[in-house]
Amino acid sequence: MSAVESTELAKFLRTCRARVSPEELALGRESSRRRVPGLRREELAQLAGVSVDYYTRLEQGRSRSASADVLDALATALRLNEAERQHLMDLGRPEPARRKRRARPQRVEPATLRLIEMLDELHSPAFVLGRRLDVLAHNRLAGALITEFRALPAAERNQARFVFFDPHARELYQDWAAVAADTVAMLRLDAGRYPDDPQLSALIGDLFIHSAEFRKWWSDHKVHRRTTGSKGYHHPLVGDLTVQYQALHPAGDPDQILFVYTTEPGSPSDTSMRLLANWNSTENQEREPNVR
Repeated sequence: MSAVESTELAKFLRTCRARVSPEELALGRESSRRRVPGLRREELAQLAGVSVDYYTRLEQGRSRSASADVLDALATALRLNEAERQHLMDLGRPEPARRKRRARPQRVEPATLRLIEMLDELHSPAFVLGRRLDVLAHNRLAGALITEFRALPAAERNQARFVFFDPHARELYQDWAAVAADTVAMLRLDAGRYPDDPQLSALIGDLFIHSAEFRKWWSDHKVHRRTTGSKGYHHPLVGDLTVQYQALHPAGDPDQILFVYTTEPGSPSDTSMRLLANWNSTENQEREPNVR
């Protein structure tokens, strides 16, 4: 574990410890005399079955390694969800467990490209995100609903850059703040998995410098992995609509996420999506189907 990673581990532990309510664990008898929110260090150490000194060294960034058993015990004591638990493991794993390697360019499998093209016929926007939330591919309807990433320079085809730097995004999402905060939390998860990725570091640095909102949410140390859910849009052509999304890993690749959007059959959102699909089909007959 590098010095930077041990610092990130320390910050994450402190943040998570502050979020746990002592009352939830029947430790709140003296809550009125607590000067800081959350558990005390000695309480968390006891719950995790480690010494207070050892936990203190972890939280202060003075310990350069932690076993999987200790990290698992801390995750359980802190009541971390699956994404948070994985992030803790990524930050706390000993350095020999990681093999540094040059990241290869990400390419979407032809079968996945054909699938997202077929989803156009079902009026389902679909797109593939890779490392760093890079937009690797999308079908025509996703371009019409969100933005046409294929028209952008390759270096700018990125979901986080779109959310924070494109003024259209603030008008497009009905709850821009929630989308933006989730985007930051997804980048946090990637940063734990790939601490040596220079492109990811550059992206985070750029967002940190140019967005006060990003800086605020980044300091929260929250992590998020999208699986299923819903999202509201306010589209300039068809108005408000709500989609349900599902996140899949094509070919079992953890570095790629295929997002498929659907609407409730017969709903106003379904009608709006079909209108958007018809408009897009009429106006963009010669558009290439996928990001290359």
